[in-house]
Amino acid sequence: MTKARDLANIISDGFTADDIPNLDTSKITTGTLSADRIDNNSLSNVTALPFSAGTDWQSTIVTGTTLSAVAGNGYWIDTTSNACTVTLPASASVGDTIEFSDYARTWGTNAVTLNPNSLNFQGNTSPNPQYNTSGQSVRIVYSGATQGWIPTSDDDVTLETPQTYSAEYLVVAGGGSGGSTSAGGGGGAGGFLTNYGTSTITLSSGTTYTATVGAGGASVNTNVGNDGNDSVLSGTGISTVTAIGGGGGGGIDDVPSFTGGRDGGSGGGGARESGTGSEGLGTVGQGNDGGIGLTGGGEEPYYPGGGGGGASADGADSDASGGGDGGNGLSNSITGSAVTYAGGGGGGVAVSGGTPGSGGSGGGGTAGTFTGDGNAGTANTGGGGGGTSGAGQDSGAGGSGVVILRVPTANYSGSTTGSPTVTTDGTDTVIKFTGSGTYIA
Repeated sequence: MTKARDLANIISDGFTADDIPNLDTSKITTGTLSADRIDNNSLSNVTALPFSAGTDWQSTIVTGTTLSAVAGNGYWIDTTSNACTVTLPASASVGDTIEFSDYARTWGTNAVTLNPNSLNFQGNTSPNPQYNTSGQSVRIVYSGATQGWIPTSDDDVTLETPQTYSAEYLVVAGGGSGGSTSAGGGGGAGGFLTNYGTSTITLSSGTTYTATVGAGGASVNTNVGNDGNDSVLSGTGISTVTAIGGGGGGGIDDVPSFTGGRDGGSGGGGARESGTGSEGLGTVGQGNDGGIGLTGGGEEPYYPGGGGGGASADGADSDASGGGDGGNGLSNSITGSAVTYAGGGGGGVAVSGGTPGSGGSGGGGTAGTFTGDGNAGTANTGGGGGGTSGAGQDSGAGGSGVVILRVPTANYSGSTTGSPTVTTDGTDTVIKFTGSGTYIA
């Protein structure tokens, strides 16, 4: 028997052609089904009408460490006592929706992690997205195999699946300047730190990493040399890498008294007649000690200063023939070519006839002749400056440092500030900062 019913009588759990005998399917769209669309047709011709009952919020509060989520459900998750890992369905259809809400506002203390269960989440299969903001609510919808689950509401639109990749670095600090006023010690090299060829750090896509390149110590006309400045590589998710500036070379102050070299990445050499203990000390794992400026008759007639320490060796002590040579630096091929960095500056002599100390390999500056200024350390090597050889002469300034990153070319973002030099070597891209800047992974 045919029944006559209006839409008010149609309920969500189904109806048949008997219920509406005059239904014109040409007037039915994916929009709202309304009474004026019921005409002359059988409901048996109507298929795939999109009815949605909304999210089925679960009455049980989730307090455990794990949860297997079901599409269509909403979950209150209480992480007061522990974090929770939610495993998403192993298969999903476009439009599947799941919602989660921070029941006790404790996600900031104990986070909720979503395990995509081999499906994509924001286009990636790893890492597992983590929600760690107190009071957060998350609604995810399955978009298909390519992008997978996509948050349509998560309060902060964060990419929860940042991609990571390995990187190598070289960080060299600025070198110290040489000491002044008659036989100053050589400046110590800047600290040298690298993981090239030994290990890697992990960079996260979208994260900013800052390279701070330390300047070399400024030259002096009187007294002990200036320390170099630190070079630093820093960013979220990595341990900050800090190379310590080289120590200034020993000098003679206004008293006058003879002063020793300063401590640093590598230590500055001692001034003439400052004796044992006059050398600046290097930092373990970054550099070496400066050389001693000898006392007593041994320095006559040249009054020599000790050499600055380098990355691979102590600065040489001075002797009767002249100033101590700077300690040698270390070679590194992170750019694709072998380059030596962080050599110490040479120690000076105070009277003619003596031999000024040579700068160590890796940018160390040689001390000046008796009537000349000390030579500067080479820029962007962290080399120490040479000591002065004659009274009133200027010491050599320390060389500036450098920060270098090496990343797989397939992952290189091309996003930098500070105008680094970018080159390629094999399958890697090399980002060389000779001044401070940033790289966005």
